[in-house]
Amino acid sequence: MADPETPATSQGPVIISTSSSERAPIIYFDGASCFGHHNGAIQIELAANLLMPVGAAVRVDVVQTAHLRCSVAAALALREALEKALAMYQQGQQQPRPEEIPSVKN
Repeated sequence: MADPETPATSQGPVIISTSSSERAPIIYFDGASCFGHHNGAIQIELAANLLMPVGAAVRVDVVQTAHLRCSVAAALALREALEKALAMYQQGQQQPRPEEIPSVKN
């Protein structure tokens, strides 16, 4: 039996059904408000900030945007995907930006 805490790396190509990919929700969050585990499932609550006008001021309300539940193996796969996405982002930030060509040369 495979180790449930180790994501499988050689499962072959994964084919995502086209019937579900267009309907999947987009979840935005500013942070994880809390996390834990229960009966072997990882639990993470995702939250976003709402700016609420109060007269001339602004109040920040925090609302839950998702209740993430997954197996340990899925959590490890998500962590790996996040680490790889962050590495891609950092690599893009380190690349020198091309010089802008002035619109008028003297």
